[in-house]
Amino acid sequence: MNPVNYLYLAALLFTIGAVGVLIRRNAIVVFMCIELMLNACNLALVAFSRMHGNLDGQIIAFFTMVVAAAEVVVGLAIIVSLFRSRHSASVDDASLMKL
Repeated sequence: MNPVNYLYLAALLFTIGAVGVLIRRNAIVVFMCIELMLNACNLALVAFSRMHGNLDGQIIAFFTMVVAAAEVVVGLAIIVSLFRSRHSASVDDASLMKL
């Protein structure tokens, strides 16, 4: 399979994630769309790495996955605290947490 096909797939996944972030109001769905965008970037990094024949893109993608795992922990903690205080996971209610 041609690496360009992987780039097309990465662009499609990133577009789906960006549309999900812009349209949806539920914090968990927005959070999952951000993860989808990060995975699309990782796929593009690995595809470019394969096209150029070195491992630099794969190493950067690995570190991006580590950062995404840390982001999952912090993001879910914020969503849980938002849900406990407002009984809703709506992004519109997140601005009400500023006191």
